[in-house]
Amino acid sequence: MDSAADPLFKIAHLDEIDPVPCPCGQTRRAFVEPDNPVASIHYVEIKADARTHYHKKLTEIYLILETEGDCYLELDGERHDVRPMSTVLIKPGCRHRAVGKMKIVNVPVPTFDPADEWFD
Repeated sequence: MDSAADPLFKIAHLDEIDPVPCPCGQTRRAFVEPDNPVASIHYVEIKADARTHYHKKLTEIYLILETEGDCYLELDGERHDVRPMSTVLIKPGCRHRAVGKMKIVNVPVPTFDPADEWFD
């Protein structure tokens, strides 16, 4: 394998990726590519009232970076307070939403697939 032609790593600068709308607000997604089935990473700016959704295949890991005021996650209908440096593992089928303005890092496993966002 010629590592110069096909490196065994990728680098992304999330601040250079254009944000796109998501059920939670705005997200910048890195490593969402057909040749990467493992995981992606998202920087998400959550608006005050994210939409409840779930995934059938994805597991998500949240790292809360910043919160503004009273912030919590609703997980299968239950309120769970969060603060900076809280981490949350959300398994497939768990209906979830963030409430309050916050910034998070989200690591979907496997790589994010927009077809795997479901709403009741």
